[in-house]
Amino acid sequence: MAREIHSAIEAEEDRLADEVDAIDFAPPVAAVYNPLRYTRAVKYEYLRRFATGPKRAVFLGMNPGPWGMAQTGIPFGEVAAVKTWMGISGEIGRPAGEHPKRPVEGFACERSEVSGRRFWGLMAERFGDADAFFESHFVANYCPLVFMADTGRNITPDKLPADERAPLFRACDEFLRRLVELLEPEYLIGVGKFAAARAETAMSSCAEPPRIESVLHPSPASPAANRDWAGQATRRLTEIGLW
Repeated sequence: MAREIHSAIEAEEDRLADEVDAIDFAPPVAAVYNPLRYTRAVKYEYLRRFATGPKRAVFLGMNPGPWGMAQTGIPFGEVAAVKTWMGISGEIGRPAGEHPKRPVEGFACERSEVSGRRFWGLMAERFGDADAFFESHFVANYCPLVFMADTGRNITPDKLPADERAPLFRACDEFLRRLVELLEPEYLIGVGKFAAARAETAMSSCAEPPRIESVLHPSPASPAANRDWAGQATRRLTEIGLW
């Protein structure tokens, strides 16, 4: 059963990669990275290790960060957390059209993604080892792509024009529905308002959707998240009955 689930998710990610790669993105987007492509071996190891059966909760992020999943292929994938806590590492390729200000260095990247450090730091503190967390939880991103302006500035999916968002969101909605079918979570937790809103939209056509909730995004760009994000997230997840 475990092999069937992670193999099915692998196939869905391959389909999603094909669909989003076919979309044209115009300026101000100057570079687009698809970690589903160039982090393939590491990404599959994550699925083989942790997508092994139904989960009580799936946490859903927005899209890869330039110093997290863009480097490791793992959602919120701060290098130290992935390599040390999860015990996953491997060869990372290079994206097509790599931006000179946002190089992909894989596990040699010395930049720390604050969002990932906060997110996985909380899970490590609460669960101890990674296997204990992933026994009943999983983490995915809604959109697999990284978008950058010519300056290297990050562009989030919600800032794309409507004619580019529409096909992107259709593909991502379908992937999310399939992920939920395969993992059968009781809870779908949006990490941030965007992810929660997209989860609501994607699940609206499901006969028996999971319970959709949200936690504050751990981004350092959020003043609220800079005030004890871990404590706030813990209280929220306790309040909704997950923890």
